[in-house]
Amino acid sequence: MKDVHERALLRLHRVEEGFEGGDELIALPRLSSELGNGGDLRHGTPYGASTERESPDDNVPRRMTREQTIVVVEDDPHIADLLDLYLRDAGFRVLQAADGERGLELIRDHQPVLAVLDIGLPGAIDGMEVCRRVRSGGTPSLPVLMLTARAGEIDRVLGLELGADDYVTKPFSPRELVARVRAILRRADDKARPAAAILRIGDVEVDLGRREARVDGDVVPLATREFALLAFMAENEGLVLTRQQLLDNVWGHGWYGDERTVDVHVRQLRKKLGERLPLATVWGVGYRLG
Repeated sequence: MKDVHERALLRLHRVEEGFEGGDELIALPRLSSELGNGGDLRHGTPYGASTERESPDDNVPRRMTREQTIVVVEDDPHIADLLDLYLRDAGFRVLQAADGERGLELIRDHQPVLAVLDIGLPGAIDGMEVCRRVRSGGTPSLPVLMLTARAGEIDRVLGLELGADDYVTKPFSPRELVARVRAILRRADDKARPAAAILRIGDVEVDLGRREARVDGDVVPLATREFALLAFMAENEGLVLTRQQLLDNVWGHGWYGDERTVDVHVRQLRKKLGERLPLATVWGVGYRLG
């Protein structure tokens, strides 16, 4: 069984460069039967669960915990299985859902560390609505990566305004997507900041340890990237920060995209924290907090 998995993974690596063209990605055959997976991926059974049970002589059994779980909400089984394979190979436990309703159930029941959402889901609940409910529900800080075939600026901006932490357009490189997932999780799990540090900017408290923003003692739910942006500006209170500085320090030097992404997140901070947040625009340069 292990040899079968290695052959399938090698086959995917060989065709990976073709994903930029998109044909191989869409035409890639479903791998569940080839890998001997008896689980029901479309209803949340971890990919390869039966394979692990059938390999007691594996020298290094893979231990999956709740902290390693990623929920993938994608209705295309080829793409879903591709993501599943690469994310599992990176050490994550993956739960799949083919529609928004099932995706919300998995997020609620399994408390993942991240969700990958396809925007164009079937039914009444598309990816945008899933993201909106995640942000307004019981998991407002859950990192979200949006995945879609739509390349228009309006869709990207809308996804970011709803609280998505990153945005990947199909066709995509699976390795790049895994790298983006790891980058998001590194930011979310950053242990470098002092656990007890609380920064006060005007009437807003930025609790770096609890990763919370509070106004008059009340917690204001922020997306992972929104909090990271607020925290970085709070740590540099009074300094004018360019959009490029914010991108490099909050999104990371390896992130590439439009500088207007910063404007979208700043708009969300102002919307959520209101006039109590002393965040000023320095025209032609960037932003200053405090």
